[in-house]
Order: sequence, then C-alpha cells, then structure tokens
Amino acid sequence: MAQTTILGRVGQLLRANINSMLDGAEDPEKMLDQLVRDFTNNMSDAEDAVAQTIGNLRMVQDDAKEAHDAAIDWGNKAAVASKKADELRAAGSTSDADKFDSLAKLALGRQISFETQGQTFDTQIAQQSALVDQLKDGLNKMAVRRDELVQKRDELVARAKMAKAQTQVQTTLKNVSVMDPTSELSQYEDKVRHQEAMAQGLAEVNANSVDDQFASLQGDEDSAEVDARLAALKAAK
Repeated sequence: MAQTTILGRVGQLLRANINSMLDGAEDPEKMLDQLVRDFTNNMSDAEDAVAQTIGNLRMVQDDAKEAHDAAIDWGNKAAVASKKADELRAAGSTSDADKFDSLAKLALGRQISFETQGQTFDTQIAQQSALVDQLKDGLNKMAVRRDELVQKRDELVARAKMAKAQTQVQTTLKNVSVMDPTSELSQYEDKVRHQEAMAQGLAEVNANSVDDQFASLQGDEDSAEVDARLAALKAAK
C-alpha cells in the first residue's frame, strides 16, 4: 500500500541520527544539502499520500452515508409494506396481504444488506481516519525536522566559512613569521651603519689633511720671521 510505504519512509527519516551521519560524511555540507532534498521530496510524497488518503476517506464516507440512508429507506418501505399487509389481512384479503408481506421481507433483506455494507464502510472510515492522522502527524514532524536540518546546514556553512577564513589568516601570519622581515631590516641597518662609518672616516681623514696644510703654512711663516729677525740683528751691529 502506497500510504504504508510513505509512512515507513517518513519513520526512517525521522529516526535518522543526523549527527552520526555528518560525522561519517566526507563533505558534511553536501550531505546536509542531500538530506534537505530528501526530506523535501519525501514531504511532497507524504503530502500527496495524505491528500489521496483524505480523498479516499471522503469517498468512503459518502458511500457509507448512501448505505445508511438506503438502509433507512428500505426499512421505511418494509414498514409501509407490512402495514399495508396488515390492513389487507384485516379486511379479509389474505392473498394481497401475503404479497405485501413478501414485499416487506424483500425490503427488510435490502435493509440488512445496506446495513452490513454501511458497517463495512464504517470500519474502512475508522482505518482511513487513523491513517490520515498518522500521515499528518508524520508530515508535521518532518516539517520540524526539515527546519532543523536547514538551520543545521546554515550553521555549518557559516562555521565552515569562518574556519576557512581563520585558517587563511593563521597561514598568512605563519608565513610572515617564517619570513621575518625584521632580519632583513637588521642587515640593511648594519649596511647603513657601515656606510655612515665610512663617511665619518673619510671626513676625519680630510680634516687631518687640511690641518697639516695649515700647519705647514704656519711653519713657513715662522721660518720667515726667524730669518727676518736674524737679518735685523746683523744690521744693528
């Protein structure tokens, strides 16, 4: 029976342990997407089953009403025929009375047949009503579980994206740490200091050269002064 099959599938999905399924999945996000699709498809099947079962229930209810109405109608006909038979028999028309009694029996037989049919329909109605309730309850539970799946899927996707972003940041920081640009800066700073020292040394060398030249000039001036004074002494004699 299609409805029974749907109920079995609904129960199987409702009993599914989502967390254990995710733990064993290579791609949890795809797994959840598939579960959502499966739930959506089975909900659609369940809705069709509920609609079909309700339609069948309404048909049986209509048939039951017709059977019960027919049983009442044939009961009324039997009563009328029996009454007519009694009237004829009281009037001395036994033969005609027997005919109406026969009609009354025929009507009662039809009444019993429709009552039996009505009872069968009542049993079917009870079964179909119980099945409709089961399907509706399962459908409602599936809707709740599907909402849980969608929320779980959205949460997982958000967490996966966040984890991916954090991984990228940590990987970048690790690469920066491994590269350690400060070591290159230190090497460049040493190079600059050597250049500064060289410039300072050249400056000092140039300064000493200038002092020597001035000292040389001063020495020449002192020698000339000595010669001039010596000449003056000689002239005074």
